[in-house]
Parts: sequence; C-alpha cells; structure tokens
Amino acid sequence: MLWDRVPDFQGRASFRQAYRELVVAFGPLAEMLLSSDRETVRLDTAACWIDAVALLSQDPGTEKGARGKLAELCKGDLLEDLSGVSASFDQWVLGERSRFTERLRHLLEEEMSIASEPHSEPSAREEIARRLTEFDPTHEGASRVLMRALADRHERGRALAEYKRCQQALKLAYSVEPSPETRALYEAIRMFSRDIREVATAEPAPEAGKPPKAAPAVAKRSHRRVGVLPFAAIPPEVDDRLSFTIAQEVAAALGRFRWFDVVAPMALVPAPAPTFINDSVLRRRDLDYVVDGSVALSGGMYQISVRLLNLTQDARPVWSKTVDLPTDRLDQLDERVTAQIVSEIDPVIHYIEGRPRTRDNDDAMGRVLRAIPQMYTMERPKYEEAGRLIEQARLMDPDNAMVLAWAAYWRVYYVGQDWATDPQGEAEIALDYARRATQLDPNNAEALAIYAHIWAFLHKDPEMALHYFGMALKLNRHLPFIYAFMAVTYCYLGETEKALARVKRCQELTSTQPFFSFYINPEAIALMMKGDYEEAVKVGRRVIESTPEYGNGYKPLIAALGHLGRRKEAKRYVDKLLSIEPRFTIKRFAAGYPFKREDIRDHYVQGLRLAGIPEG
Repeated sequence: MLWDRVPDFQGRASFRQAYRELVVAFGPLAEMLLSSDRETVRLDTAACWIDAVALLSQDPGTEKGARGKLAELCKGDLLEDLSGVSASFDQWVLGERSRFTERLRHLLEEEMSIASEPHSEPSAREEIARRLTEFDPTHEGASRVLMRALADRHERGRALAEYKRCQQALKLAYSVEPSPETRALYEAIRMFSRDIREVATAEPAPEAGKPPKAAPAVAKRSHRRVGVLPFAAIPPEVDDRLSFTIAQEVAAALGRFRWFDVVAPMALVPAPAPTFINDSVLRRRDLDYVVDGSVALSGGMYQISVRLLNLTQDARPVWSKTVDLPTDRLDQLDERVTAQIVSEIDPVIHYIEGRPRTRDNDDAMGRVLRAIPQMYTMERPKYEEAGRLIEQARLMDPDNAMVLAWAAYWRVYYVGQDWATDPQGEAEIALDYARRATQLDPNNAEALAIYAHIWAFLHKDPEMALHYFGMALKLNRHLPFIYAFMAVTYCYLGETEKALARVKRCQELTSTQPFFSFYINPEAIALMMKGDYEEAVKVGRRVIESTPEYGNGYKPLIAALGHLGRRKEAKRYVDKLLSIEPRFTIKRFAAGYPFKREDIRDHYVQGLRLAGIPEG
C-alpha cells in the first residue's frame, strides 16, 4: 500500500530498505520488538505501551481518570502525519480512523452513562461530557449532560451558552437544528425550572387558550435516500474546488438511477466536512446510505478514494474503491472516474436492499428490490415468488414507474423460459406496463431500456428497440443494463461486432454486478454467431455455471458445440435445457426468436440441430 504507484518488485525492494532502516533505528531493542519471515513483519505489542491501545483499554485496573487524561493528549486524527502517502494507504488509514473514532466515542459514551447515574456529582458529569464534546462537537447527548450538570450547579448562563455552542456546531457541520429533546432542555433551563430532569424531554407548553400542536405526519417514502458528502481534498496539492466538483459529479450521475433519491453535497454540508461523520445527524436528514471520499495527488495522478456507508447498520462501510485520473485528463472525469464509481454503487445498494432485512422494507420499492435476486436465480418457484412480490408492489403503488417497469421485465423471462400459458397475452401486458412506466417517468433510463427490450424480444421489432435504447443512453450512459440489452438486439440484427462492442462497455461497468450471467450471455451469442465457437463455449460455460436454471444460457453454448462437432459433449447441456424447457425444439426456436436475417437464423438453428436438439 505504501508503494502502490510503482511495480510490485520495486515496492518490495523499497519495503526491504525501509525495514532495514527501522531495525537500525530501534538499535538493541530491535531483536526484542521486531520479528519477520518471508511473508510478515511483526511488532511485539506486549513489550510496548501504545497510547491508542491504552486509551481503548477495558482493563478495570486502569487508574480512575487516567483514560480521560490520555484522551486529552490523543486529540486529532489517528496517525495524522501519514495522510497523503498513497491512495490505497489513505483508504486503509481512513478505515482505521473510522473504527478507532467509533470505538472511542462508544467508550466515552459508556463513561458518560455511568457518570450520569442518579446522585452522581455534577463535576464528574461535566468532566466526561466536556471530553466527549471536545471529541465530537456535534454530540447532542453529551451536550445535554453538560447542560444538566451546569444547571444543577446553578450555572444556568453557562448551560444556555452550551446549547448555543451545540446549535452552532450542528449548523456549521450539517445545516440542521438541535433535536426536540435538546431544545426542550434548553427551554426548561431558560424558564428556571426547579426539576430539570422531569421536563428534560417535554415539548414547550402551548400558549394559553390555544390547543397543543399535533405532531406532523411523517411521510412514508418509497425510495431509499443516498447522501453524497463533499469529498475531502488532501492538502496542499489538491484544490477544495476540484474535490467538491468530483462529489457533485458523482451525485448528479447517481441521481440518474431511479432506485434511490440522491441528496447532493451542497444540500448536506455547505461548510467543510468534519473528520468524523456523526451518523446520528446524517440519519436525521433521513438518509439510508452516504457516499464520501477523498482526493489526493501522487506522481501526476489524482487518486480518488470513495466509500459507501450503510447508515441502517451503524454507518458501516459496505463498499470502497480508488480510481486514478491523470492530472492532464480532467476532461475525462466523467468517463474514467464518475462512471466507474456510480456503476458499482448502484448494484451494491441493490444487493443490500434485496436481502432479508430486519428493518422495514415492505413498501412497494422494497418488495421489488427483494424480488430481483429471486428472479435472477431463474429457479421457477423463486421466480414465481418474485412475480407475486412485484404484483403486490404494483397494487400498492400503481403509478410507480419503476414498479411497472419491473412488472413488465418479469414477464420477459417468464415467456422466455416457456413458463407462460399465454405468451402473447403476457407480451401485451409487458408492453402496456413498460409503456406506462415511460409515460409516468420519461427520464427513467431503466424503464426505457426495459421497454426497448420488450419491443426487441417479445414483439420482434429490433429497429424500434434501438430507438428507445438510444433515448435511454442519453438519460444514463452509466447503466450497464442498457448495453447488455442492446448487445442482444444487435445479435438479432446479425451485427455481431456492434453487439460485442456493447458487451465490452457493459463489462467495463459491471465489475461488482451480482447477477453477471445476464450481462455476459449476449457475448456468448455474438461469439457463436460470429463463428468464434471455442470462445463462445468458454463464455457459455461461465453463464450456466453461475445460473444453471437459465434456459437461454444453454442455447448459444449448445449451438457452438454443435458447430464444433462435439455432440457427445453437448448432450448433457441439451438434456438440462430440455428439463427446463421441455417443449423446446428447432421449429419453436426458429419461429419464436426475432432474427431479422434468414442466414443468421439458419446458422444458429444448424448449430442446435448438429448438437441434437429435436426438430419438432
């Protein structure tokens, strides 16, 4: 990580030299403290006293107050002199700092909880609360404890001043007001209440003669919310304006994905972001996920490190990536940085939201997100359960464009797997749902791509499909979904080079896609149609290995083996395909697939015939 911009052998040589210098610096202590073998270097921490470790120690024998005094000496960032060494090391340090900060905050909160027990001395409460507010100026819990302690000592002026300090810190960092609980405590102190504890959580009393205000109804939202914080510029080489621009570009690109609402950097933090993200404040902005990052400069390359935090699980990092951009290629920021970041964040959120959850995801969008992983198994019971979830979502929110689009998409494979009893009827419903989705949200690139694919596959009109694919790309050129479907459409037209070009672009954007077989199967089709049978077999095997119940995954593989004269090898794939689609024959395939040229249809059919697919 320290030498990530040089070749591996050079990095190892630099590491060996640095280790030799370290041994010399330790002198006679080196043999006691350091040990190494071919793979590892270790420091014997048992022979050392380390301030950060001692600060987090749970040793009950720790002298009373010693940890607090140590905390005063450990201000600032962990390993703060090591920022900007390299992009990958910065990413590691960022994670370590986050973990250390979170553990320290929890430790201080535990001490504050103990100090806040009934009959505890105000001075003890004040001391621990001040340590916590110095550590995190926006920590409202500590601010309230400090206000109560000062009020108990009849220092109400200082207690009110603490509220103003907390209010200012929250506005500066997050543009939010203190919580109702903190405001109620402030009002109680201001009104010289005798018993602060009794009214600490009460709302201010209504004016005489007026009924109390009803609590505002909380609107139930149907989208997940993703906040993008301003990226940190690692000084002195990186300008704050560049890092903020990159964050804005990421937010704008994420906003084109319709699964979630995006809160842009300017709306979240108009002032420079603090080193520690107070996740409770971010949750108050009603956020589910947060994207943050940093921009460093090394060796003529900007190194943009980004991570995604899941606020539903204690601000836990769930994804990270570092992207390099040459300093003279800022004009390629969208293609080389933004595209790589947003095309990975989208499927990561899909994957998380699609898993069984303890939190409520029973709204319409939540049900669709839970349905998608079951669809992509292509196992019929799970696929039909996915259909039930999507239909429930459609009934819950009939004017939701994403729900309608996926209700249409579900029918594509239900017909394609030969499970539909009325294929033509399902095709008409799919077209109607997809058309309504594009009318409800004309800027929805995903709905337009699904609409286009339905025109190509179910309604056998690839030319019409390309028109809508073009519209979808204008709206979101970072959505791999579009390129995968376009590749299939070009296969129907016999334009294999264009198909492979779209496959390549799709794969550039799908390094984290959890359902990759649906993005590489068009490559197997195009390779087989092009005559590159060996490569088609390699790709086809990867498809069916990941999704063994996907019938269309077997067809290009079987046809390629047929053209290679390997009928015996193809037999097990033929048998599996026929177990998925018992009625599959040469005749049904030739009549059902929307090839626009007889020669490419005959070529595909001949491969299937040579592999042993029955005629009809």
